[in-house]
Amino acid sequence: MWNKMHVWLGVAVMMMGASMAQAADSLPGDPAAGEAKAGLCGGCHGFDGNSEDATFPRLAGQYAEYIAKQIRDFQRGLRTNNETMAGMAAMVESEQDARDIGSYFQKQKMAKAPLSAADKKLVEKGEKIFYQGNPKTNVYACVNCHGERGRGKAPNVAVFPVIGGQHRDYLLKQLNNFRAGERSNDPAGMMSDIAKALSEEEMQAVTAYLSSLL
Repeated sequence: MWNKMHVWLGVAVMMMGASMAQAADSLPGDPAAGEAKAGLCGGCHGFDGNSEDATFPRLAGQYAEYIAKQIRDFQRGLRTNNETMAGMAAMVESEQDARDIGSYFQKQKMAKAPLSAADKKLVEKGEKIFYQGNPKTNVYACVNCHGERGRGKAPNVAVFPVIGGQHRDYLLKQLNNFRAGERSNDPAGMMSDIAKALSEEEMQAVTAYLSSLL
């Protein structure tokens, strides 16, 4: 039962190394230039990256390289679970533009409170799943890739995004998309496998916990 988790751990370590090497070779983004380029993003994600609609993710504090990668994936058809974003990503003209936009949002501060209060019992259960997973059903603990309180590992390990403080509704949709095969740009299919192993209640719990981390 633990064999697959050991494989995931190995994949996670390799992906972290690859992400660090890519970051070292990448041109840095310019947050000042990114502010102007991110203007179109503000209508959905908030001009400071704190969206007021839980179906649009918060981008404030997200790793710049992760944001740039999602833009690239939408442009290349590697991420296909949001037609609106595919159209918006197509308007980003260059790799440097994507990095500038990502750098601008990474510099922004995440809001101090969720849009709606989470159920305390769900939050408690979600915290346990986040830190311990569920060995009986091969659910790998989220903390291994996403770091303490979902704050990620490091900006140069951007293959695994910041998810602490993200909107519950958005996170829940992504898990369902991964489970259904509607999103598949995760490293080695890790998130797809984990989403399939999570029960509906576990999904509700872990997303409630993550959304409370502000």
